[in-house]
Amino acid sequence: MINAPATPAPAEVFAEQVVWITGASSGIGAALAVEFAAAGARLVLSARRRDRLEAVRHQCIEAGAPPNDVLVQPLDVAAAEAMPATVDGVLAHFGQIDLLINNAGISQRSICLDTDLAVYRRLFEVDVLGQIALTKQVLPHMVARGQGHIAVTASVAGKVGAPLRTGYCAAKHAVMGFFDALRTEVAHLGVKVTTIVPGYIRTDIARQALTGTGAEAGDVEDDVDNGMDVVECARVILQGFCNGTEEIEVGNGPEMGLLELKRKDPTATFRALEGMAAEVLARSRP
Repeated sequence: MINAPATPAPAEVFAEQVVWITGASSGIGAALAVEFAAAGARLVLSARRRDRLEAVRHQCIEAGAPPNDVLVQPLDVAAAEAMPATVDGVLAHFGQIDLLINNAGISQRSICLDTDLAVYRRLFEVDVLGQIALTKQVLPHMVARGQGHIAVTASVAGKVGAPLRTGYCAAKHAVMGFFDALRTEVAHLGVKVTTIVPGYIRTDIARQALTGTGAEAGDVEDDVDNGMDVVECARVILQGFCNGTEEIEVGNGPEMGLLELKRKDPTATFRALEGMAAEVLARSRP
């Protein structure tokens, strides 16, 4: 019997690689940063708040990263004009970018009828155009080297439409479409593209989600709070990268079954989610 080749460990793949993570100040981004640090990667951490990034940097150093191998680069992905200088700063420090993980994002919790158009614009600025803008800044560097890897954190909401998330689902569907199409264009140039499809992960995404007016929801959400542990999520994603998985599904709740149901029976999926919407809206009415 011929044994299948062993799956490489993260340290075999990412040691000395330069990994840039946006949305690195909390949640999946912060957990990924620590796991990459433990694997020997050199890290660029970006988000809006320097103080939170510095806290994650400290965790990365505790995980084994040399201090000079963890660079904090604050960045608001909605501010595309700041990106060229930020990319220049990363290249000046490390000389290369091997993996860009577009992880920054915000969610939404409001029905369409109650949602200001400005909220939809904000979701697209951050969740779609921000990812595209930074990718376009980094991609020429990777093409010039003839190698590189670009990833994006999408969502089950990028595959399935769910209630209270019309803007979030629209943005994540757009992200899936863009990066799937980008994969076709850059594969022959030596650049890989990975989409990450999380379900419910225990983070603050629901508390920080936008309401119909643009305010933060601030609410506890049982599905999220009972979701997959964020460290376990990060480890699944890392192993997916190591395995060469181009679309990494990560989660352990019933929402993950919707992905397969949508492929096999879209109509049944629509009916199930309509039932979910009816329950959610009934609970929200006074």
